[in-house]
Amino acid sequence: MSAQRRAGARERELERLIRLHQGLYYSGAPEIADEAFDLLWDELKDINPDNPVFRTINSESTDGFAKEYHLIPMGSQEKAANPEAFLKWACGVGFDDFLVQHKLDGASLELQYERGSFVRAVTRGDGRVGDDITENARRMAGVVPRLPGDWGPGGARPFSGGVRGEVLLPRKALAEFYPDKANCRNAANGIMKRKDGAGCEHLVVVCYDAAPGTPGSPFTGDSPFDDEEGKTVWLASCGFRTVPTERCRGAEAVINIRARVMDERPSLPYDIDGLVVKGIAIDPEDLARSRPEKQIAFKFSLEEAVTTLRSVEWSESGVTYTPIAIVDPVQLAGTTVQRANLVNPNMIASLDLRIGSRIAVTKRGEIIPKIEALVSNPPDSTPIPRPDTCSACGTPLSDEGTRLFCPNAACPKIAHHRVEKWISVLDVRDFGVGLIARLFETGRVRSISDLYTLTLPELAAVDRMGEKSAAKVLRSLASRREVDLAAFVAGFDIEGIGETMVEKLVSAGYATLDALLEASAEDFAAVPQFGEILAKALRSGLDSLSAEMRFLVDSGVMSIRPPAEPGPLSGLSFCFTGELSGMKRPEAEALVKRLGGTVKSAVVKGLSFLVTNDPSSGSSKNAKARSLGIPLVDEAGFLAMTREGPAETGPAGTGPAPAQKKQMELDL
Repeated sequence: MSAQRRAGARERELERLIRLHQGLYYSGAPEIADEAFDLLWDELKDINPDNPVFRTINSESTDGFAKEYHLIPMGSQEKAANPEAFLKWACGVGFDDFLVQHKLDGASLELQYERGSFVRAVTRGDGRVGDDITENARRMAGVVPRLPGDWGPGGARPFSGGVRGEVLLPRKALAEFYPDKANCRNAANGIMKRKDGAGCEHLVVVCYDAAPGTPGSPFTGDSPFDDEEGKTVWLASCGFRTVPTERCRGAEAVINIRARVMDERPSLPYDIDGLVVKGIAIDPEDLARSRPEKQIAFKFSLEEAVTTLRSVEWSESGVTYTPIAIVDPVQLAGTTVQRANLVNPNMIASLDLRIGSRIAVTKRGEIIPKIEALVSNPPDSTPIPRPDTCSACGTPLSDEGTRLFCPNAACPKIAHHRVEKWISVLDVRDFGVGLIARLFETGRVRSISDLYTLTLPELAAVDRMGEKSAAKVLRSLASRREVDLAAFVAGFDIEGIGETMVEKLVSAGYATLDALLEASAEDFAAVPQFGEILAKALRSGLDSLSAEMRFLVDSGVMSIRPPAEPGPLSGLSFCFTGELSGMKRPEAEALVKRLGGTVKSAVVKGLSFLVTNDPSSGSSKNAKARSLGIPLVDEAGFLAMTREGPAETGPAGTGPAPAQKKQMELDL
């Protein structure tokens, strides 16, 4: 089955599952958790954001109740499951100020009023028509039978319109009266639809929206409030129980509020599953949509939690010191987490992190979770200690904010890390970091060149390696003696200079080692994406390493492969994800380079193809590729491209021409 057919089949299956579980949810008998439903929803949106299921308002069983129209459309909300998705939405709407409210986890209900008197309560239904449960609603706490006073000029026009709220069963009531129910939301859905109304006295209606109007004509007439913030104030003044509401400036402030509410969540009297975020101005046109665009449900997920920062370890990688937070154990995505990445000193300062801080941590595919936000700093919290001298040479460390490091060019840690980088970039198998460390400890290896003077007896004697293992290491080292210029230079571990940056220099004409060593910092700065600082760092690094670079080449120890001639993949770039069945990833990457293409380590704008053996999956790389319009191909499709003639390309540096890229998608 082709990748396109697999994606289509998966889309149909996801649509079926979403409709099934929507129906079960609104019938009060859900079979999966909200988080599991969100995963289905997100995967379908990644495959086809225009699927009809996103334009269909959820349905709800009627249980024999009379049907009534809503005054306020009760559609679905856009949602964000993490700060990145929220920031993308916030950037799109362009609000300066936001209104932030708890996203209540209960059953939606509209209370309808005529000239100030409560006349009707209508469930969500299909978003336009719901079930009339007025008699049951009269028994619920929070339903105001008569709105106090009149409003308008002369007090002659009492409010007619709808008030929207959420029917909740408090946690205390669940424990006392309904211990057999799975959760408060399921119990509330079932109780409010009972024919005899039994148990409705245990339910509470908490309100968050209102609009003047009549059946079929919402948002008509004068309004007793001018904006969303005034709406909440008006609801409270009428005697309604209202959802907690905060006004804040800027999207980052919303993220911080969310972190704080995550911490407060277990102590709340009712269940919530996120925040609702909207602008301050009332937009009737947007509210009338089946899926409003100017408000969003900023949800919590199983990949986030709040915990306490207990200590900080400073991980040493070469001369760079990276802070790692040690936190109270917390469950994230099914695993117990005790460590989180603090990135650099700037992050500690910008978040005002301290020992004892309450923090929000996230795990979304990262090996080590990261700290997302500060929740609070208790009075007994203390500053985070940091090292001030290099553990290897005693030199005072330099703190550039984005990096804490030893500035001593002669520090032995630099040479040690350079050898590790060389082995890693050249992908020398069987030569592990443990062996490198032992060779450094004995003083036998102090540079890249020293690696190529090692003998079989020397290696065999290292910590009882034995002759067989030592021979395997030497064979692996010898097998990587011919490399391209990008790998050769990147292997010397010059700050900020990886293979991608060297490839840019090669494309700019610096295609030999001599050309690089003879170029000036000004020459490098003229290459796209090489600023003045990076150009100077490269020139300085080449100055200090040129002797060893020339020795490796001139002595015949290493051979630099000439730039690839134009081939079938010229002008195309590839990123690989997951396991390939017919070859190892390094072999596939080498094939791309040999045929004139380039390899990227991440999905970035301008990438030509993402190669994966499961194009229909909802992985993060697949999702990002779809969002950027990057074609996904399977292994067979990739191999087919390697057998084609020279690829037609668009303007220099832009990859394949649109027509050719489209044809490739169709072929695959």
